[in-house]
Amino acid sequence: MPTVNELLFDELTAHAVDLQQYSEGVIRRMISLLNRADADLAAELAAALERMPADSFTVERLERLLGSVRELNAAAYASVSEALSGELQAFAAYEAGYQVNLYQSAIPAPVLVRYSIASVAPAQVYSAAMSRPFQGRLLKEWASHIEAERMTKIRNAIRIGYVEGKTASEIVRGIRGTKAAGYADGLLQRPRRDLMAVVQTAIGHTASVARDHFIDSNRDLIKAEVWRSTLDTKTSEPCRIRDGLKYDAQTHKPIGHKVQWLAGPGRIHWNCRSTSTPVTKSWRELGIPIDEISPSERASMDGQVPAETTFASWLQRQSAARQDQVLGPERGRLIREGGLKLPDLYSSSGRYLTLEELHERDAASFARIAA
Repeated sequence: MPTVNELLFDELTAHAVDLQQYSEGVIRRMISLLNRADADLAAELAAALERMPADSFTVERLERLLGSVRELNAAAYASVSEALSGELQAFAAYEAGYQVNLYQSAIPAPVLVRYSIASVAPAQVYSAAMSRPFQGRLLKEWASHIEAERMTKIRNAIRIGYVEGKTASEIVRGIRGTKAAGYADGLLQRPRRDLMAVVQTAIGHTASVARDHFIDSNRDLIKAEVWRSTLDTKTSEPCRIRDGLKYDAQTHKPIGHKVQWLAGPGRIHWNCRSTSTPVTKSWRELGIPIDEISPSERASMDGQVPAETTFASWLQRQSAARQDQVLGPERGRLIREGGLKLPDLYSSSGRYLTLEELHERDAASFARIAA
């Protein structure tokens, strides 16, 4: 029978994987909103440039002609910001409820009689997440920053284009990109990547705030947090060095080491995938008389940190259904039947190999063995 802390570790690790998949869906929706607006922006930009032949180009005239383009750009990011705020508000409510439900399911009944799980108001989580900066700015400030940066890039590209003697259509194509490449080869691709980073970091930030508020509200039950990083080829050095380290639940002071908590998991850097798992107090630390708790409940409520593990070893001992959920059916099968390890599924740049690439890599290995 797993201990309470082992159970919490397993479920919160799985939840962190789910949140990564959730964030990818949110990113796609936000980028889709921006892409729809980009079609109108490109059309307006083309119309503005057609009204300004190269021989009449001046910076002042360009600024006047770009007025409608600026308005479309601002409207696009206002739409994305509003949609993301609504998404995060719903997500904050979900996370607040998830924490309560998980702990109520994991903590033995005799403990819950003495220490009921305190819930956190979703509005409080959302308000705190929106009012607390991540990577130096509030969420609304990040939206405004990317909007302004994108307009600056558009303006500079037009100026350079005129200097280089490009036509209006060539300038617009360079800014938006080509349909054949899915518009990923244009100047607007960089702001898309910036938005993707903001969305993923905002979700990690909101999840961290929800976790912080829940732990603070249940300080009588939780004594520490353990930093958990997804250890693969994409893991950053700040997260790799903190993986498995324990911190005080209230002050986040290091326990048994000197590595500082800093901004915490989920927001220590852009696109942070780290999270934390709790260490609950033992039944002795909670002051529960021995005759009020059974031997099995005493064993499960031991207050110990789960044995050191990595994401790869956690995944290895999960059910086939959960492995397939995390990796996909084919990769899950290869892990179970093909003797592959999690790092084998990644390229040197940290992305998942396609199945074709994976088969090519295996074929090369088999050829070397046969030789």
